[in-house]
Formats: sequence, C-alpha cells, structure tokens
Amino acid sequence: MTATLRALEERLDSPSAKGLAHAVSATIRDGVLVAGDRLPPIRAVAAELALSPTTVSAAWALLARSGTVATDGRRGTRVLDHRAGGTVRYRAALDRPSTFEHDLSTGVPDPALLPDLDRALAGLRTAPTTGSYLDDPVLPDLAATLLADWPFEAHEVAVVDGAMDAMDLFVRTQLRFGDRVVVEDPGFPPLVDLLESVGVQLVGVAVDEEGLEPVALEAALGEPVAAVFLQPRAQNPTGVTMSTRRAARIADLLEGRATIVVEDDSAAGLSPSPLVSLGQWRPDQTVHIRSFSKSHGPDLRLAALTAPAPILNAVNGRRQLGQGWSSRLLQQVLLGLLTDDVATAAVQAAARRYAARRAHVVGRLHERGVEVGGTEGINIWVPVQDETAAVVRLASQGIGVAPGTPFRIGPAGEGGHVRVTVGLAQDDASALDALADSLADAAHTGGWNGRAR
Repeated sequence: MTATLRALEERLDSPSAKGLAHAVSATIRDGVLVAGDRLPPIRAVAAELALSPTTVSAAWALLARSGTVATDGRRGTRVLDHRAGGTVRYRAALDRPSTFEHDLSTGVPDPALLPDLDRALAGLRTAPTTGSYLDDPVLPDLAATLLADWPFEAHEVAVVDGAMDAMDLFVRTQLRFGDRVVVEDPGFPPLVDLLESVGVQLVGVAVDEEGLEPVALEAALGEPVAAVFLQPRAQNPTGVTMSTRRAARIADLLEGRATIVVEDDSAAGLSPSPLVSLGQWRPDQTVHIRSFSKSHGPDLRLAALTAPAPILNAVNGRRQLGQGWSSRLLQQVLLGLLTDDVATAAVQAAARRYAARRAHVVGRLHERGVEVGGTEGINIWVPVQDETAAVVRLASQGIGVAPGTPFRIGPAGEGGHVRVTVGLAQDDASALDALADSLADAAHTGGWNGRAR
C-alpha cells in the first residue's frame, strides 16, 4: 500500500463518498498531499480501501466541485492549490470589457438614482465613540430602526459588510463539506462560487413565476438538505417575486425538518411588492438578509441580518475573529439615510423610474415576440435563440449584457438567456425602444452554423 493510500485509510471515518472526500481533505490539510500531487487511480483506491469504484468516483466529484482537485482524463486527478480560491461563475458572468457604450451586464444600480449623501454626511459632527473593541457592534438606533421594519418578529440584528459577507458568514459557520444545499436555478453566480468553494452538494431548483418550484423542492427535500438559499423579491436574474401562496407552501414542506432558509432581500427599498418572508411561518429556521447596496449605494457595503440565536451567535463569534464589526461611521450614515424624508423620497422615486424602464423594455419586447418573465427589479432575463450569438451581436452594437450560462445550475436547454441590467438604461422612450429592438433582434439571432439570423 502506498503512503497516500495508507494516509487515506488512517483518516477514513466513514465508507462513503463524503467520508472519503473528508479523508482526502484531511490528508491535504496535514501536508501528506500538496498542490500538484496526483491521487491514486480510482480502482486502486477502491480495492485498497474496500470501497466501490462508484463511491470513489463520487468522492472525486465532490472534491472537484469544491475546487480541491481537478480531473484531466487519462492524466489522472491532481490536487489544486487551495489558496488560489475561485470566482469562476462570477467572472464568467461579469468579466466584460469596459468599453461598451451601454454596459448593461453589471447588475449594479444607476448611480444617478442613489440618494444624495450630503444631508447624511452633514449630520456627522463626530464619529461614534468606541470605548472598547467589545462594544455593541450595531448602533442601537440603527438596530431599532431596522427591527421596526423587519418582516417578522426578531429581537437582535447584526450589521455586516454587504449581503455576500452575510452569506459567507453563514456558510463558513453552518455548512460542512458534502452538505446538500438547494439554490435557485437560475441563481446568483457569486453565491454558487461561494458554496462550491466549501464543497457542498448543490441542488438546483427551478424558479417559476411565484418563486421556487414546489414539486422540485419537495423532491430535493427527499434527502436531508442543510440549507435553502432564495431571493424573495426581484430575484436575480429573473425578476420573480415570491407569492404568499408559494411561501406558505414552502413553509409546509419545511415542517419537521432541520433545514435552514437563507433569504437574500437585495431589492429592499426598491420593490413595490410587500415582502413575503419564510420567517412569517418558520422564524426558527429563517436567516433573513436585507441589503442596502441597490437602494442606498453599493459602496456603503452594509447589510442587516437576523437569524435563530445559535446561528447569530456563531456569526457574531466568527466576526470577532476578523473585522469585529462593520464601521459604526457607515452605520451612522445609513441610519441618517433611512430616517431622512428627503433620502426616503429619493429611493421611492428611484423605484418608480426602475419600474418604468423595466416595463417599457419588457412591453416592447413582447410586441417583438420575446416574452420576459418576472415582475420587478433592475434586471431582466431575456430568452434567446443562441446565447453566444446574442451576446456577440449586442457587443458589436456597443451593448454589454451578461450571458445566462453562469447563472444556471442545471443544463440550460436549447437557446439560452442573457441577463440585462435594464435599470441602467436611459429614461428616454426612443432610447428604450431602440434598446428593446436591439435585444429582440439579438434574441432571434441564430448561431454561426447556417441558421437564420
């Protein structure tokens, strides 16, 4: 038996794919295997460790999804440099040239529609006093303002550095290698990158016009699921908002299970729809995240988080080992914006203009035979005949869009989609018509294999 096989045998605590994956991870952590080393062949591992080749292959697949190893056909499976990290989907979706005349690929809000910071900054006479590094990490007045408008009863709120920071803290403290996790399909590429980086098993569940598709979700819950990640309003990329009926159905499916729901409400402040949260039915199973990036500015880097007490305690404990707290100075700016009538009116006006831009483009696309689902948000999910051809055609016209493939968990099927941040479009009716016509032409564009263009 080779030294690698012996090391795996010593660390194998369960004769399963997850157990073997854990053994490989432990072997790497202990320095027995290093970046560039090749794992023994599947059949050799199976024979020496009394496992089936199928189990070993499944373990290798788990490790590959987490970015721990890479398989290269007959050349075998090698250990990757785990320090390199990965944002594969995120880069594929958003890594675009910055030379577009109209870059609608980014998913960010229109800077012209963000509330003016002058009044909030003018109110900052002094920075909040920090007497100790163990002071309350959330300004009491901000906590009270947030909880007064929370979608269900909560007694404590954390303020973190944006929605992705909140999800990262949950993932790092609550999920383990091999856990099954449900995500929306299509969903948010950075979240998928984050989950794959810790080696969970992703289960994509389709999104229809009311939210997560309940039959597919019920099937996914046939085996233990550690967490379900969803966006309750203006889902990115589809623009779908979860209905009360769908939320109640999902709550029923979760009864008696240990599954945690993680809600990312990135549309807070900009959505005309009342927020429907699973916390209204399952408060002890709901982590709710409210981001202020789209409504008040991405560079504030602030989001609010509530969770069941054990999870919130773990999140706060983990933060104490790192940044400790989110800037109380920025918290004071956010508090000023949330409690200022002028800033509130600006956010409401922005919501109306985003809705008008979306409605105009979607309506024009409908006239051109292109049906776009969803009801709100700054993005639209446009079906196309050929995804690559559509992206290339639009790029040739100075219009940047995000290809749909990085947003998909399962197969995209025929054609594909592009995500268009229509919230960045101009308000002028003729300009919106021209954009919609360009999108419609691109949607009907075939590939480069002789199909009609």
